[in-house]
Amino acid sequence: MPTERPMSRLLISAAHKSSGKTTLSIGLISALTARGLTVQPFKKGPDYIDPMWLSAASGRACRNLDFYLMRREEIHNVFARHAQEADIAIVEGNKGLYDGLELDGSNSNAALAKLLRLPVVLVLDTRGVIRGVAPLLLGYQAFDREVNIAGVILNHVGGSRHEAKLRAVVEHYTDIPVLGMVQHDKALGIDERHLGLMPSNETPEAARHIAEMGRIIGDQVDLDRLLAIARTAPPLTLPPQRHFNAPPPTVRIGIAQDAAFGFYYADDLDALRAAGAELVPFSPMRDPKLPAVDALFLGGGFPEVFAGELSANQSLRTEIRAAIEAGLPAYAECGGLMYLARSISWHGETHAMAGVVPGDVVMHEKPVGRGYVRLKETPCFPWPADDTPPQTVMAHEFHYSSLENLPSDLIYAYDVERGYGVDGTHDGIVHKNLLASYTHLRSLEGYNWAGRFVASVRRIAQQQRTRIAGTH
Repeated sequence: MPTERPMSRLLISAAHKSSGKTTLSIGLISALTARGLTVQPFKKGPDYIDPMWLSAASGRACRNLDFYLMRREEIHNVFARHAQEADIAIVEGNKGLYDGLELDGSNSNAALAKLLRLPVVLVLDTRGVIRGVAPLLLGYQAFDREVNIAGVILNHVGGSRHEAKLRAVVEHYTDIPVLGMVQHDKALGIDERHLGLMPSNETPEAARHIAEMGRIIGDQVDLDRLLAIARTAPPLTLPPQRHFNAPPPTVRIGIAQDAAFGFYYADDLDALRAAGAELVPFSPMRDPKLPAVDALFLGGGFPEVFAGELSANQSLRTEIRAAIEAGLPAYAECGGLMYLARSISWHGETHAMAGVVPGDVVMHEKPVGRGYVRLKETPCFPWPADDTPPQTVMAHEFHYSSLENLPSDLIYAYDVERGYGVDGTHDGIVHKNLLASYTHLRSLEGYNWAGRFVASVRRIAQQQRTRIAGTH
C-alpha cells in the first residue's frame, strides 16, 4: 500500500539565469546544516558542478532530477526516497522558474514544483531595479496559479536605502513574504570558468568558503520563516520499500578522482556498487601507479586546466596506456576521453596525454557540444545486454574541445541522432575493451549503463582468471 508522510521541502528558483540562486542555495544549506539540521540537496537538470558544492555544504550527496532523462514517476520516487531521510529537502532549479526545453513548460522548474508539490522561493537580482520588482513578482504569480510562490529573497541589494525601498514595494504591491535581503558581497562569489563555477574539489578552501557563505546568508535570510514555509508542503507519497542489500563486490573498478576529475553522479556510483563493484579511487595527477583493479572509470572534469600536472605524471600515463592495450576494461567520459587522447592543446600550450585514443584534443572558445543528446547503440557497443536490440540512449554533453587528427577507421559505439559527440555523427570510441565518449551517461531505470559495464568487467575478469589458471 502506498504511504504518505510529511516532508519539509523547497524549490529555490529565479526569474532568470545568473540571479545568484546557486550561491544562495549553498549558503542556505550551509546555514541550516550548521543549525544541526539534516539537509538533502537536489539539483534540477544535468549538472555536476553545482551538485558538488551543494553536497559539500550539506555533507550529503546531491541528487539530480531531470525530465529529459527520467520518467515523472522516477523523479518522484528518487526525490521521496532521499528526502524522507532528511529534516528538509532543498531543490536548486536551473535557469528561470518557467524556462525549459518545451514551449508548454512541461520540463520547466515550475513543472517540477507542481510534480513534487514544492513551495517556491524566488530569488531576484535587484541590481538596477526598485519598483520593477512588483510587476515581475505579480506576473510570475499570475502566469501559473498552480505554482506556489511562497517567498522571495532579494539578492544583490545595494545598501540600506535600496533595501528599505525594495521591501516597501514588495509589501505594498504583493502578498509574497520577503524572506531575506542579501547585500551584494564579493565574499559570496565563486570563481567561474568556461563550464560555469569552479568545482569545489579544486580548492582546499571550499569548506571554509561554504561556511562563510552560510554565515553571511544565514544572517540576512529569515531561516525560521524559510523552515516554516518548507513545512507547509503537503505530504508526499513514498515509493515502495526497496529491501535490497548490495552484493559483496566481485570486481574492483579504479575511479579517477582528484582536482582534474570529479564529474560523477551519485546515483551512478550507487548503481555501480549495487551491481557488485568496489570503487577504488586513484589520482591521475598524483599517483605513480594504478591500484590493483579489474577496470577503470575516468569521469569528466577539467583535464585541460591541469594538463601540465597530468602530463608530468608520465609513469601513470604509461601504465594506463599499457593496461588498456593489454585488454583492461575502461570507460571514459568527456574529460576522461581527453586524458586518454594523445595530447591536449589550450592557450598555446600542448601537453602529452595517455595516447590510447588516436587523436589530439583542441580547446575552443565556444562549446563544440552542449545540451541533451540522443544516441543509438551500434553493433560495436562493447557492453552487451542479454541479446536485446541496440538501445536508444538519452544523455547529455558539454564540451569546449574537439578531437582532431583522428584516423578514418575508428570503431564507434554510438550513432548520434541529436547532439555532436566526436564528429557530429558518431560518439563512443571503442578500442580493445575501452569505451571513450564525450557523452555523459546516467544510470537510471531506462538505461542501466552501470550494471551493463560491471557485468562486462566481471565477464572479462573471469575470462582472464580462467586463462591464467589454464597456464598452470
